[in-house]
Amino acid sequence: MFPIDRPRRLRRTPAVRRLVAETSLEPRHLVLPMFVADGIDAPREISSMPGVHQHTLDSLAEAGERAVRAGVGGLMLFGVPKPEDKDGEGTQASDPDGILNRGLRRLRDEFGDGTVIMADTCLDEFTDHGHCGVLAADGSVDNDATLVRYVDMAVAQAESGAHVLGPSGMMDGQIGAIRQGLDTAGFADVSQLAYTAKYASAFYGPFREAVGSTLRGDRRTYQQDAANRRESLRELDLDVAEGADMVMVKPAMSYLDVLREVADASPVPVAAYQISGEYAMITAAAERGWIDREAAIDESILGIRRAGADIVLTYWATEVAERLAR
Repeated sequence: MFPIDRPRRLRRTPAVRRLVAETSLEPRHLVLPMFVADGIDAPREISSMPGVHQHTLDSLAEAGERAVRAGVGGLMLFGVPKPEDKDGEGTQASDPDGILNRGLRRLRDEFGDGTVIMADTCLDEFTDHGHCGVLAADGSVDNDATLVRYVDMAVAQAESGAHVLGPSGMMDGQIGAIRQGLDTAGFADVSQLAYTAKYASAFYGPFREAVGSTLRGDRRTYQQDAANRRESLRELDLDVAEGADMVMVKPAMSYLDVLREVADASPVPVAAYQISGEYAMITAAAERGWIDREAAIDESILGIRRAGADIVLTYWATEVAERLAR
């Protein structure tokens, strides 16, 4: 008679579990999203994201230093302009003196090539209507007019020191247009992290507070429908063909099946974004004593890695990296 199979033997001690673990989590896998705001003289906590702040240029550098010291893989920067500086075309996005570009220069001056400096390449923070692109006369987003603005924005970000651009607007042809624009401007070495599968999600709410969004309506005409899966693989093929160096699935939590399929099919590294609503839910439950905060954070990020993400964007990047280093 054969002995009973006992897989529990490989779960007996922490050392055994560590030895046979199939998925690892290291600081280099993590990217910290950060917000730099114009017109503030001290960091301002985001009420729906306790522990996350809109930064001044000085506090941005300080928080970046802590993250880099902890070993995170990169910093993804979002800009928050003053409300009066927003307009229909998001002109602050491509202004060298706009807050996002000043923030990028500060990070590049501080860290050089010692970390990967990433920029959100989208207009929604800078437009007075809050959409990710330029509006046509009928109020719809004009895809091709938006691409022109994305190229201007991308070149300005490259000039400001970004190593990687993150086109997140879900416009058709955005990766190819930006690639051509960067190459023409002499920035062939600047990479693109394509937001390949970005879904119209209910979990973005806290982020809109973080960037002072003025969105009217919704983004369902250009972000993906939560009901669709195959569409993400089509977007993957298009982005890679247009020159994407890395691709992303966003959000992470509700789209782990999509992440797995994209990871299985992608010839380039795959990222996933643990977004503001995911952060807020775990934080709120932990504050009420309903879950173990650190265990839930670690489990959620490990789940994203297990589903296939090479890179995880998370607001807990610094904290988790410091904990891993203990």
